[in-house]
Amino acid sequence: MRPVYVVGSHSTTFGKKPDTSFKELTRETYLGVLADSEQEDGRLVEFIYFGNSAMHGVKQGTIRGQACTVELVDEGLIWPRTPTINVEGACATGSMAFHSAWKDVASGASQLAVAIGVEKLFLPKATSDPTAKKAMMRGFMNGVDNFDVPRLIAAYESAAASIGATFKPEEGRSIFMDTYAVQALLHMDRYGTTQRQLAVAAAKAHTYGAQNPLAQYRFEMTVDDVLADREITFPLTRAMCAPIGDGAASAVLCSEEVLETLPSRVQRRAVRIAASVLTGGYYRSIDEPSLSAVAATRAYERANVGPEDVDVVELHDATSFSEIYQLEMLGFASPGGGGPLVESGATGLGGRLPVNTSGGLVSKGHPVGATGLSMIYELVTQLRGEAGSRQVPNAAVGLQENGGGVIGLEEAACSVIILERLR
Repeated sequence: MRPVYVVGSHSTTFGKKPDTSFKELTRETYLGVLADSEQEDGRLVEFIYFGNSAMHGVKQGTIRGQACTVELVDEGLIWPRTPTINVEGACATGSMAFHSAWKDVASGASQLAVAIGVEKLFLPKATSDPTAKKAMMRGFMNGVDNFDVPRLIAAYESAAASIGATFKPEEGRSIFMDTYAVQALLHMDRYGTTQRQLAVAAAKAHTYGAQNPLAQYRFEMTVDDVLADREITFPLTRAMCAPIGDGAASAVLCSEEVLETLPSRVQRRAVRIAASVLTGGYYRSIDEPSLSAVAATRAYERANVGPEDVDVVELHDATSFSEIYQLEMLGFASPGGGGPLVESGATGLGGRLPVNTSGGLVSKGHPVGATGLSMIYELVTQLRGEAGSRQVPNAAVGLQENGGGVIGLEEAACSVIILERLR
């Protein structure tokens, strides 16, 4: 496999955008990523991987990317006959698009490829129509095995019962909040992790998010504010859960051969992809490490680095418990050590391992199909030294972890990507 570089990275703002269309979001991030890689048009683009999870809600399936980019083709911004492959993998969709583009370039099948992730969860009626809101929540069930939902329910009921708790999903919220709550309770029972440690992670995310001009939530919260917020399902309060929103993100990936032909400023800002790994979930036992631990081990081996070499992390905190758990799975803390690590301040501003400097999903937002690529955008921005007040000094190695869907007690898919600064 040959070296692959990110030479363009872009993210829109995240938030509730009921009057902004899928096509408008696609246009914004595509033009943004072309500009970031200093391309006037798309003549160098050989392949596009287009990620989206929710467009079926507006009755656009199968050719989502082609439908969202056809006007860009008309205008000569995407070269005629450029192929587009549509990618879907729940919350890991954007990372799957990135991984696919990376494989294209690494294998030599393409010289330059673009990964795009676009999501709209707020349609015009969603802000005012209770029926539309319920339909949105039901739509999250597309991220589970709908051929055998009873098996999933039974797995969580059994896990909860093992510690004297209950698993009771409710229609008014995403089932993922209930699955995360049970996982958090299991961790609390086994290791003594506290609700306050979850609140520390959430408050830290909001501190970072307040400094990110693209974040959906741009306000700070104290630990006590987080604990006092409305309970979603114990131990999770609203401030510990990622908000629903809209947005898009993208990346341009190229070979070394193409990199050498690009303007010197693009070359100076390029970031090398040291590893891109995907793993799949299954019905693991309570005692078994998650699929993210497997992905991380493989990524470290391929990148020839270890956890001690990583300077900045963007991980999938759909709830703030996930930060604590994934720090353990990624090798930054021993089992049970995630809570104390977060509580120590190590993952916050000035800490030894800054985590989710974007604000994470909890503050930056979580437009499902765009999330993975927005994580890449934050890491690329950090490695370029362009993150402003949230910049990690001398960041040279960044790691992304992005999960999607649920199979049993873990995600259905997981991405771990390691990026390295060139200079």
